[in-house]
Order: sequence, then structure tokens, then C-alpha cells
Amino acid sequence: MNEVTLAAPISPLRQRLIDDMTMRRFSHETQRNYIRDVGRFATFLGRLPDTATAEDLRRFQVEQREAGVPVPTMNGIVAALRFFFTHTLDRPDLSRRLVRVTHPRKLPIVLSPEEIGRLLSATTCLKHQAALSVAYGAGLRVAEVSGMKVSDIDSERMLLRIGRGKGGQYRNAMLSAYMLALLRQWWTVGRQQGVMHPKGWLFPGQHAGKPISTRQLHRIVVEAAHAANIAKRVGPHTLRHSFATHLLEDGVDIRVIQALLGHAKLDNTAFYTRVATRMVRTVTSPLDKIAMLIGGTRGA
Repeated sequence: MNEVTLAAPISPLRQRLIDDMTMRRFSHETQRNYIRDVGRFATFLGRLPDTATAEDLRRFQVEQREAGVPVPTMNGIVAALRFFFTHTLDRPDLSRRLVRVTHPRKLPIVLSPEEIGRLLSATTCLKHQAALSVAYGAGLRVAEVSGMKVSDIDSERMLLRIGRGKGGQYRNAMLSAYMLALLRQWWTVGRQQGVMHPKGWLFPGQHAGKPISTRQLHRIVVEAAHAANIAKRVGPHTLRHSFATHLLEDGVDIRVIQALLGHAKLDNTAFYTRVATRMVRTVTSPLDKIAMLIGGTRGA
């Protein structure tokens, strides 16, 4: 007789954490990461995390640092534990004991407009081309592309409604005329294939009832870049970086770009000024102005 394995019951504390995150419309990925990170702390503690003390938190962060945990990972754990102690346990006094580690932010890899064109042309099917075109043309996060539905397209106002953005925030993204035409082509082909439905996903996965996965979108970008002979290390977020940088180089106001990207802080958007090389090339060096006054360069 086959034994039926029942799923382990969720503890009341974990369920409360899940409820708190769901109430705030956290994405599935964020919830998964927070549960994992709180569980990591509980494993270190060897008992329920709601019994933790300030000294426990200090020892945990010291142990993480000595173990060589990368700074971004450590800061992600801090975010999870701060939420847990502040909202789930109502212990903001413990939350304040958690320390974020500062680290230099690397400049993002940005593709040129010509490279973007080559990458999109190198996709293997219309669905992939449409998905990557939306990622670049609207500056979306990969999870936002994956989670889009057909009903999110507002062709009358030329907008894309993003209802599953980071932190569960709603916003409108731009819908260009070319993007709309491409999506209409994909709608026609998808209907013929039987995978597109008025209330369904804009980019269905292998099963029409589920959206394309973020992992598959990453694979599509990597394969297209390889086919286009682009040597840079790229991923779906490279398209978002390129979107923001190209808008900035074209003179679009940085606060408009902030709204399009869904950034909560202007500092995150202003970071793209460091990679907007076209803006650097248009600036006249003060040395050139002085050279005009002194009669140019001297002969050798």
C-alpha cells in the first residue's frame, strides 16, 4: 500500500509573516526570499525567531560577515528581518539593531541602440521578440514582463498597466506605436496557436494557463545576445538599464524616467547619469575653452 505524504503544516508564526506580506501585496518572489531569510536566522538561532534578543542579532550578523556572505545578500537578509521584527512581531526595537552594509554599486552594463536592434532581431520567434521588446521599450523588470496579462494593454491611452511591480506598486508604463503593432501581431499568431485569450497571460509559458517564467526570459535574452554576437554579459535587466540610459541621453527629464521605471527614490534613477556616455560626449571641456583663449596647442 502506497503511503500518502502530507505537506508539513505551516507554523502560526510563519503564517502570520505570510499574511503580513500578502496584505502589503508583496510579490511571490519577495515573499519566498523573506521566508528563506527569516528561516536562515531561525536555523542560526536554534529556536523560534520570536525569542531572539539584540545580542542574537549582533552575533548573527557577525557570523554572516565572517562566513563571507556577499554584501547584497546580507542587506537582503536585513530587509527581511526588519520586516519580520517590525510588522510581524511589533518589535521595532530589535529592527533598529540590524545594520545595512554599504558597498560600492557597480555600473550596469548598457547596450547601444544598435546592439539592442541586433539582439531583438536575433530572437527565434515572435513571442520572444515581443517579450524582449516590451522589456526594453517600456523599461520593465523581468517579473513585470512575466506577469503581464492581455488586459494590461490600454491601446486607447497608449499605456501598459503594471499591477505587479516591485513592492506591489501600480504604475503606468509607456506603450509605443511600434510595440503595439508588434503585440497585435503576436496576438494574431497566439490566437492561431490557441495560447492567447482575452483574459489570459500576454506571454504564456509552456502551458497557456501559466505565464512565461523569469528564468526562461533570462535564457531567451542570453541566447539572443549570443546569436547577435554581443560579447557583453547581458540579462533581462540589461534591457531595463539600456532603456533608462537611452532616454536620459535623449534629454528626457530624469523625474519622468523615475516614474516610468517605478523607482521610489530619485537617487536610483540618477545613477544612470554615470553610464549615459552620450551626455558626457556633448559636454565641452573647460580646457577646450581655455585653449581657444591661448591660441590652441603649441607646436612640437
